[in-house]
Amino acid sequence: MSTREAARRRTRGTAVLVASILLIIGLVAWIAVLRNLSGSADFEGAGNGEEQVVQIKEGSSLSALGPELEERGIVASDGAFQTAAANNPDAGNIQPGFYRLQGKMSAKSAVEALLDPAQRITPLQVYGGATLMDINVVGGQTRFGIFSMIQSATCGEEVTPDCVNAEKLNNAAANSDPEKLGVPEWARETVAARAGDAKRLEGLIAPGEYIIDPHASAEDILSDLVTRSAKQYDATDIVNRAQAIGLSPYELLVAASLVEREAPAGEFDKVARVILNRLDEPMRLEFDSTVNYGLPSVEVATTDEDRKRVTPWNTYAMDGLPQTPIASPSIEAIDAVEHPADGNWLFFVTVDKDGTTIFNDTFEQHLNDTQRAIESGILDSQR
Repeated sequence: MSTREAARRRTRGTAVLVASILLIIGLVAWIAVLRNLSGSADFEGAGNGEEQVVQIKEGSSLSALGPELEERGIVASDGAFQTAAANNPDAGNIQPGFYRLQGKMSAKSAVEALLDPAQRITPLQVYGGATLMDINVVGGQTRFGIFSMIQSATCGEEVTPDCVNAEKLNNAAANSDPEKLGVPEWARETVAARAGDAKRLEGLIAPGEYIIDPHASAEDILSDLVTRSAKQYDATDIVNRAQAIGLSPYELLVAASLVEREAPAGEFDKVARVILNRLDEPMRLEFDSTVNYGLPSVEVATTDEDRKRVTPWNTYAMDGLPQTPIASPSIEAIDAVEHPADGNWLFFVTVDKDGTTIFNDTFEQHLNDTQRAIESGILDSQR
């Protein structure tokens, strides 16, 4: 082979090699374009520091969340998010709720944030006997009310002008239209008559766990809680059961709140019977829990001075039931009033620190048991 021919062949080989390299580069670029077009683009890093709250709804899934995250600029593409979720073995453990994410997160970071308990907004936990307002316990700690618990869920550790704080909740509870607040029809007239007093919503938020949208208004948050609670109460057939025992549905709710605050576990139906028997006599209920409800500081025992105070709730100083519930009654307390125990009891008292409660028909028997309670220290006032 001549030198010239060898040179031509080397030139053709080089050209083919260059062309091949260019083809590979073009193919890689085209694949990248196709991936971007198919929704697999991704951001880098853990976000840009701009907080965004997202919700995973009950019964929803991560596959349904991806398009929203892409639309809001939290992740670059649904495709990258779904791939990151599929590659994370713990993704199936992500729970419904509200989460704090950031703008422009890598898909991997977004999935990891949804798995981080610190990024999940703590659900509201309403316990049986909770009140709307905080309670100061004599010789103890403050018992935070529902409004403070909502504030903690919406504001976190730092209360800002933009978050729903206890003051905004108080104002909405006191002044918003009861219908807009989700108040059930059977309670609406009574609640409307107490306009200006936030305690008119007492008892209308049932115990349970609630997922709250921290970006919703105070009125919307309360409406959601009251509406869901009303469904729980209505499911017990509260309207018909109230009629059967001679109360209005709202009065049944009030009585159930007394049961919740007064009755030890296992005795709800007996305390409910005492309430109904006293109303039928008629005789005053004289419950210390109703005295405490109107006081700035509370304890199990109350003083003679406290019991003389005239408030909308003090059943030592008024006939019948308090004007509103004094706490959130559980479904168990509602059911106890709807189906009270059989008995002629008019009195009951807890006689020891173990919660032993004695029920009596006569005042003489009750006095003897009350003395036992005093001797055990249960009824000693610290004030």
